[in-house]
Amino acid sequence: MTGYRAILFERKETTARITLNRPDKLNSFTREMLTELNAAISEVATDPSLRLLILDGSGRAFGAGQDLREAGAIGGPAAVREQLGHYYDPVMRKLAGLEIPTLAAVNGIAAGASCGLALACDLVVAARSASFLMAFARIGLVPDGGATYWLPRKIGLARALGMTLLAEPVTAEQAERWGLIWECVDDEKLAARVEALAQLLANGPTRAYALAKRAFQGSGANNFEQQLALEAELQALAAGTADSREGIAAFLEKRTAKFLGH
Repeated sequence: MTGYRAILFERKETTARITLNRPDKLNSFTREMLTELNAAISEVATDPSLRLLILDGSGRAFGAGQDLREAGAIGGPAAVREQLGHYYDPVMRKLAGLEIPTLAAVNGIAAGASCGLALACDLVVAARSASFLMAFARIGLVPDGGATYWLPRKIGLARALGMTLLAEPVTAEQAERWGLIWECVDDEKLAARVEALAQLLANGPTRAYALAKRAFQGSGANNFEQQLALEAELQALAAGTADSREGIAAFLEKRTAKFLGH
């Protein structure tokens, strides 16, 4: 494991795992943790051997959002802009922009910006006892950490506003029904399910995954004709990869494809 203090960062073959590691504080964010998250995600982004990132939390929570006990964490307008622009936004931007699949394993409460962090991942799998909370209204604040981008895209405006205005926790089962997350599993099955998905994704066509992510991320700003053009451009790139040639050959030969990620 790389030597961080507020997170754990581990590489295992082609998979990286980042674990929020302040269990006594429910993994709430501090500037130190956000700085380390930024550095770790940057390591992932620049390591061509990695094909998957898993993000989880230690102890009984995924994350409780901002640690309000940190001096200066919440202040006047200038302090808030500095906190978001310097510490939060780079993390969320880099995580969403990774060109490998990202998988969040939510084992407990994911509140505030910690919920936004999980939602920035491509897939979210949650334990049945987990919950998702937009807690900002409880302290007179507005959702941040990318939550106002992800929530309406995943569950629609009505539910996004409901989560925000009521500030009530959404259970993992409800989150799955709404489409907020990919899957809810029994607590004791979370680790095994994450491992199974990790094996699948880490051995998949990594470049095609990246191009697919780019297509979906671009769809919100495109009209239908523009999206068709983007699909054609990205499909041409995918068709030129070794993994595409292997996938087609494996299909024709009726065998399992062996993707190398390029």
